[in-house]
Amino acid sequence: MKRITLLSLIAAFSSTALAVPETYIIDGPHTLPRFSYSHFGYSTQLSRFDKTSGKIVLDRQAKTGSVEVTIDTTSVNTGYPLFNEHIQGEDFLHTAKYPKATFISNKLTFEGENLVAVDGTLTLKGISKPVTLTITSFQCMPHPMLKKDACGANATTVVKRTDFNMGKYAPNVGDDVTLTIPVEAVKE
Repeated sequence: MKRITLLSLIAAFSSTALAVPETYIIDGPHTLPRFSYSHFGYSTQLSRFDKTSGKIVLDRQAKTGSVEVTIDTTSVNTGYPLFNEHIQGEDFLHTAKYPKATFISNKLTFEGENLVAVDGTLTLKGISKPVTLTITSFQCMPHPMLKKDACGANATTVVKRTDFNMGKYAPNVGDDVTLTIPVEAVKE
């Protein structure tokens, strides 16, 4: 009986010692954050950012990690060049002064094996606010084309434009902005 207990204890410590955080580098072409908002109540407008970078560190056994995302706000893509310029202006993103937006995590929440939320700080237009990203899907597995491990997720949150000094035309143009971030990252 003592031998079985001792072997179980050694096995438990061995598997814990083997658990190490894994670093994944964000795959920019497959990580295109989107934002949507009400346009005078007529429709929901959808735009995206075309350049994103960062890294994700996961220790799935310990259920810990970190997320760092940098969005190039000059890469905003509304589908219309003149409107891209409008959104990059001082009333909104003010990309001449603030060409980057960042999200830095401070807590990852798992339910079982699944990552379900990431708490952190969003910095946009020089203003930092706490946000929680709700993870609507999460998967890690070998990438069939790259032959490396990869992880992917879809994250969403809602922020107020006025909280980030971008409230022009509110409330006619919706103050609530839904951020949706499909992210893919490849193991370093």
